[in-house]
Amino acid sequence: MDAIVVLPDHLHCLWRLPEGDSDFSERWRQIKRVVSIGVAAKTNDRGEKTLWQRRFWEHLIRDEADWRKHMDYIHYNPVKHGYTASPGEWAYSSFAKAVERGWYTLDWGQQAPTGIAGMDVE
Repeated sequence: MDAIVVLPDHLHCLWRLPEGDSDFSERWRQIKRVVSIGVAAKTNDRGEKTLWQRRFWEHLIRDEADWRKHMDYIHYNPVKHGYTASPGEWAYSSFAKAVERGWYTLDWGQQAPTGIAGMDVE
């Protein structure tokens, strides 16, 4: 996983899947199953916990520029939604790890990144 951010009502992540493997659905099914075991939540008429929405959106990264744009979008998301003034203030994110890897400076994201203008994948 290159990036993740968990917010109160949604999450975003960026995965590198093994070559020849594009089974996003099975991965999300497993994640939802494991997390749901430990969470008390209401259920619907099918017995499914309403903690999760029924679907997800996937996007196949095309190139380095597309990867960067999605990394920026994910890490800037807490600021976009008004939870923090900068990505480094949000504890439920891979931003600190990305800073350790040299992908960002600690002060990145105090202004909206220009590369994500108009991008809305909520």
